[in-house]
Amino acid sequence: MHRLLRAAITMLASLTLVLTVSAQVSVSAASTRYEAESATISQGSVAANHTGYSGTGFVDYTNVTGSYVQWSVSVAGAGSAGLVLRYANGTSVNRPMDISVNGTVVSAGKAFNGTGSWDTWADGTLTVTLNAGANTIRATATTANGGPNVDHLTVTTQTGAGPAVPFGAHLFPYASGTLKPSGSQATLDQAVITYYNKWKSAFLKQNCGNGWYQVISPDADHPYVAEGQGYGMVILATMAGADPNAKTAFDGMVKYMLAHPSVNNANLLAAEQDSSCRSVNGSDSATDGDLDVAFGLLLADRQWGSAGTYDYKDLAIKHINAIKASEVNPSTRLTLLGDWSSSGDSLYYVTRSSDWMIDHFRAFRKATGDTAWDTIRTTHQNLITSQQATYAPSTGLLADFVVNTNTTPRPAPGEVLEDPNDGKYWWNACRDPWRIGADAVTSGDPASLASARKLSTWIRGKTGGDPAKIAVGYSLGGSQISSGSEPAFFAPFTVAAMTDPAAQAWLDALWNKMLNTPFTSSDYYSTSIQLQVMIIASGNYWVP
Repeated sequence: MHRLLRAAITMLASLTLVLTVSAQVSVSAASTRYEAESATISQGSVAANHTGYSGTGFVDYTNVTGSYVQWSVSVAGAGSAGLVLRYANGTSVNRPMDISVNGTVVSAGKAFNGTGSWDTWADGTLTVTLNAGANTIRATATTANGGPNVDHLTVTTQTGAGPAVPFGAHLFPYASGTLKPSGSQATLDQAVITYYNKWKSAFLKQNCGNGWYQVISPDADHPYVAEGQGYGMVILATMAGADPNAKTAFDGMVKYMLAHPSVNNANLLAAEQDSSCRSVNGSDSATDGDLDVAFGLLLADRQWGSAGTYDYKDLAIKHINAIKASEVNPSTRLTLLGDWSSSGDSLYYVTRSSDWMIDHFRAFRKATGDTAWDTIRTTHQNLITSQQATYAPSTGLLADFVVNTNTTPRPAPGEVLEDPNDGKYWWNACRDPWRIGADAVTSGDPASLASARKLSTWIRGKTGGDPAKIAVGYSLGGSQISSGSEPAFFAPFTVAAMTDPAAQAWLDALWNKMLNTPFTSSDYYSTSIQLQVMIIASGNYWVP
């Protein structure tokens, strides 16, 4: 995003009437459990020599490549279905399997990492498309170690009209060991819904007609910015089910996006619009907004399918390919600042840490089948690790902007785009614990986990476990830049805390800090970040 204009203001709490959206929705999800011991087994056996299984036992795969379990599954209607495969792996070595539906591999080499012991069970999840009527689902070992022990398969399908993954369904469990704020699931979900209603009332607008919906950003340098549209599309697609108007609003945001193409690549979104919703300031793109727009379109395809007014999947693929073509440096494989940055300009080898959305890159790889996204993802993960080790070994903090990406990447030495703090943990990098943590909790990737835990351990110690002491910005060595308390700075550490086994009390303190901070209808940036953090912390985030 371009420079946010942020002034020190006195926040006045006001009474706001908010229409509460009920967590009860008309759509329901039907789940059926299929025990592994009742399935077709090839090169495996039914066993019962470990505890914690359901049914009469579990399947112990023979330690050979090609051993498999195959279930016969019947569903009433064609469409998306959530699969949860319960397994145990008492070793420290991943036992990957190919997951096939009706003879076609839909997830190659899906990881089934160690669970700590053979008595400890975890869930492997994915979303697939099933035919109406009979289907087969097969889990085939791809290494000589065979597969993990498999207890059962749960298949969840949508019944009635509505989203495939309604908010509150929790169809995609997080990585084993992920913490969650204390309290009942219903209480956590309702807290998110309550905050979402406030956010939606304040920032989701129809100010320019044309059937458009847009997120307004009163605290940014333009009323409408691509970053905000990306946030809105991800939020709406995730909150579907809790908000019966989510699809209508999402389609209105798609219509707005399509009406405001970048001048450099028509499959990207122009970064800024004025109060009349006219693109301004060059009408070029901002990478962070496009990354979320593409991710939101993938979420929408999973939620509602792509046979309606908009082909979400086709739009997502076009957007993803445009990001790769115009917003990823072809030599470094790192994100550019926007499609306006080209070879020869002074910012071509500059990248912004808050654009390093690792879980988005995973989703793009899955959606397109393009292995370039594997390279892009690992390149960014390697950069995160090296920047932490080299420039912030005690804190793990990243700079807003990193320069010299073609030689020796390092934090900006001063102002390169926005202000003199461009080389510090400031108004862009404040999102990093959220973005890195989101990948850690959804994928369990060791690199993301290590980076998130480093951040969490440092800030917990720095503040003595008191979120009110999280400052507004830090040097990479951990010195405070500004006093005060901003959700944009304290909320993201909540996601990092979810990865830290010793941080339950800290996580609870952060959650309560978010709940007890007054909502500010003039602060689009902080409230949008906090809402997305709350979605993750409550267990309602998922990667399409």
